[in-house]
Amino acid sequence: MRSLIPFRDINVHASASPYAFTSPSSPSAPTLVVERPSGDLRLNDGALLGAKRVSSIAGILGMIKLRLDKYIIVITKAQPMGRLKGHMVYKVISTEFLPLRERALHDPDEDTYLHLLKTLLKTGPMYFSYSFDITNSFQRQAQSDPSLPLWKRADDRFFWNKFVQSDLIDFASGAASGSGLRGGQQVGADPFILPVMFGMLRITQTRIKATPLTFTLITRRSRHRAGTRYLVRGIDDQGHVANFNETEQIVILNDETGDLGGFAGGRGMQNGKVGGNEGYDTQIMSYVQTRGSVPVFWAEINTLHYTPKLHVRGVESAVEAARQHFDEQIKLYGDNYLVNLVNQKGREDRVKNAYEKMVRILVSDPNEATQADYVTDEKIHIVEASQKNQRYDRLHYVYFDFHNETKGLQWHRAQLLLDQLRPGLLQGQYFRGMDMPADAQGRLEIRNQQTAVVRTNCMDCLDRTNVVQTMIARWTLTRQLIDVGVLKPGESADDDKAFENLYRNIWADNADVVSKSYSGTGALKTDFTRTGQRTKAGALQDLNNSITRYVKNNFGDGPRQDAFEIFLGTYLPSTSITNTNLVFRDRRPILIQAIPYLLAASFFFVMITSMTRTGPETTIWPLRVFALLWMVIGSWCANFIWTHGMLYVNWPKLNTPRWAQEGYQDTMGSVMHDKVIGKFVLGHERGSSVGRVGHMEEGKKRIQ
Repeated sequence: MRSLIPFRDINVHASASPYAFTSPSSPSAPTLVVERPSGDLRLNDGALLGAKRVSSIAGILGMIKLRLDKYIIVITKAQPMGRLKGHMVYKVISTEFLPLRERALHDPDEDTYLHLLKTLLKTGPMYFSYSFDITNSFQRQAQSDPSLPLWKRADDRFFWNKFVQSDLIDFASGAASGSGLRGGQQVGADPFILPVMFGMLRITQTRIKATPLTFTLITRRSRHRAGTRYLVRGIDDQGHVANFNETEQIVILNDETGDLGGFAGGRGMQNGKVGGNEGYDTQIMSYVQTRGSVPVFWAEINTLHYTPKLHVRGVESAVEAARQHFDEQIKLYGDNYLVNLVNQKGREDRVKNAYEKMVRILVSDPNEATQADYVTDEKIHIVEASQKNQRYDRLHYVYFDFHNETKGLQWHRAQLLLDQLRPGLLQGQYFRGMDMPADAQGRLEIRNQQTAVVRTNCMDCLDRTNVVQTMIARWTLTRQLIDVGVLKPGESADDDKAFENLYRNIWADNADVVSKSYSGTGALKTDFTRTGQRTKAGALQDLNNSITRYVKNNFGDGPRQDAFEIFLGTYLPSTSITNTNLVFRDRRPILIQAIPYLLAASFFFVMITSMTRTGPETTIWPLRVFALLWMVIGSWCANFIWTHGMLYVNWPKLNTPRWAQEGYQDTMGSVMHDKVIGKFVLGHERGSSVGRVGHMEEGKKRIQ
């Protein structure tokens, strides 16, 4: 019988002509052969003669073609994270790139591509399982076909390495043979395809009120419109929103893989209703929440100022994209409760108004209601359809003035939002399943299904979103445990202080992971998530994170964004050997590049001058004039950089955003009219500015 799950052990054999991959625990399985240097794939019955075993690996992450060569990315080390319903889950710890060619010469672009990819794989939290589909929630798994190979069951959104697995997927599905011609399906290649998820995962054996259980939190980051904070915002034409994450909170009772014993509930729940006795059967309860950027066309443009420029395009232009987004969300999750936490005043107000206008367009006969109190005249604002006549009438927009309501460390007032959502949470339910007796495939008998989801956002879908998601998840957990009899009515999950401490820290860790992958730092306000109160130490940590975010978002996110583009296949490197135009070369005029160095030099000379000791008979006015001269130069340099900040932001070099290209052109136009250096830029750097903009378009042209 053919294997439906990936191989747990793979040996790599290398020779001058092919790489060969075999599974020692499956000696009857065919050998996967990757021809060198072409990268053609084929299956070979039995071991390949002449190939020398090089090493053992945990799996094949994929194959990627760069400028000069194609590489096989293998997982060389994986860390066990725990068992989920009996299946071990691993974290990718280290990877290695196996080149198909032996290059005698090094190409600067090729080396940069490799460096970016290795950095991404080293820092990005990626998880996988050989026998369990961690890309899908328990509810979707219960509805999937277990007779399919694991990679065919994976959720396309969270199959993070799908692009780099495309060669193997095409080969296995028969889309192309090794020679590039269409052939038959190669089912023997299925076990070599290992789906990997990007995000956060924690599996913990614990207790609540002396009842043993497995508590798990999984956050899955979408591979669509993935990127960094200020470079990827809003929605794209395909309906994918920035920073989309699905978070699933899971509780497993009577987990046979645990060592804490079992639980025989005095009460069970059948089809969402309390009653019955389930004995010691394994019970899985899960609850899913989502987050994602406001689904309109908007951007924040870095200019080195702490607060970037906010641009929001007309809502009407994004209606079709929003329809595609919510078509998928409603199909997957049912009713969507759209919790919006952006500020209602200041610069964020434009994003809030655009979101509300979009919902009014989508739902039929929108009904609106506003609640006010002594804190704000718009505490809660609701937009939803008067009656369900179409699909989009399953959208329920709920605005909560988080900033004003929780001002002054009044974090308990976030409960006002929970009170508003409670009817929808009760109606939307949660997933509950039980093991089917004697089922070899481990399928679940569905006892209850989640029919609605809370989709939360703030500006970044990070800090305020984390606080609200944690609150909703805790309320749902208490409800689940009461329904199955672990808690009595009136009790709460946070009554158990040991579990509450564990719960808070797991959710705070989740907040940090999601934030770091998008903004470059841990989340803000996690002291409240960890301790239940806002502290001065937490405020200082938030200040440190905010400063770090500013530095990384302006000077470090360009290369990070480039790495996402390459790994996810939204940028395809040129393979033309005649193209010697270095992609990552800085094409700004030399004079523009030199100004930060001139600023550093002026600071150095002023410091040296101020620390220089002079004798009693020494004339000091030349020293003061010298210092004054460099102070003037330094002040001019600092003002120039601050005024023309777009020239000094570290933009991505591959798929540079259109608004960054236009902003660069406008800024260079103002530089050329500068009374001090404009004529020098024109005279000695003619064409350089537009050359860089043309280069910015290069990546986009390659993928069209």
